[in-house]
Amino acid sequence: MSGTTPNSEMLYRVLGSTGEKVSAIGLGGWHIGLKHVDEQLGIRIVRTAIDRGITFMDNSWDYNGGVSEIRMGKALRDRYRDKVFLMTKIDGRSKKAAAQQLDESLQRLQVDCIDLVQHHEIIRYEDPHRVFDEEGANAAFIEAKAAGKLRYIGFTGHKDPYVHLHTLEVAATYGFKFDTVQMPLNVMDAHYRSFAKLVVPELVKQNIGILGMKSMANGILLRSNTVTPIECLHYALNLPTSVVITGIDSMEILEQAFEAVRTFQPMNDEQVQSLLAKTAEAGSRGEFEPFKTSSIFDSTAQNPDWLGEEPQRLQQLMSA
Repeated sequence: MSGTTPNSEMLYRVLGSTGEKVSAIGLGGWHIGLKHVDEQLGIRIVRTAIDRGITFMDNSWDYNGGVSEIRMGKALRDRYRDKVFLMTKIDGRSKKAAAQQLDESLQRLQVDCIDLVQHHEIIRYEDPHRVFDEEGANAAFIEAKAAGKLRYIGFTGHKDPYVHLHTLEVAATYGFKFDTVQMPLNVMDAHYRSFAKLVVPELVKQNIGILGMKSMANGILLRSNTVTPIECLHYALNLPTSVVITGIDSMEILEQAFEAVRTFQPMNDEQVQSLLAKTAEAGSRGEFEPFKTSSIFDSTAQNPDWLGEEPQRLQQLMSA
């Protein structure tokens, strides 16, 4: 695969047009802050991952009420920060909310600069319009970039590939190109509202870094009893992903991620189709991708205050 270089335990790929080389597996930040993962274990997972070659660190301002960022910040002390490409996500849609959340993330992560900051949960058609409003979040990101608080800008979403395409279109009307885009990429996705079929080709065309997530959907995909964890990771690695972000809440699951890399070989079309045939029936209605078909993954819908206020000029339209 173009841009893929091996080392003893990890593959490295180029992150779109940024030129950055990052580990093909990224460590998901949500899991290290879960209640059944104590802080000592969370820090151990992060540091062991880095020691063995994982460089891409995923996180979000809202993960576990800030606990995930706090733990990662502690793990990145003692020069571990110098070894990673650090990413977090911001929920704020207004410039004020985004700027405030970004500063909180910087404090929790104990860094002066975050390598990649992404607009989180772009799942509604109005979201990109809010982000690119003159009083919107992207204005805060651009100012933060100029101030040296972040290096690259992306967006994430898990709901609908057409919202992703719409977001790319809205960005283009403002003359803006994202550095990265994050989305669900898994063995079920190919059969229902597929990000791999609809969004990935456009990102390849624009040379935007592709970040895959929900390769197992927090284990939900595995309940279909159609595929193994290693097959899930191999499928996502076989796509033109820069990084496959996977949740790791134990040393055993960390070992599984390295095993997937160790055993990965690029798959031909026949091998891909054979794997997808195993998931075709289970994946046909989105049953095992509830982030597409329900609201249970929509944290911003449950916490609309995170998004910040609409611009005053728009609020005034309803004041008649």
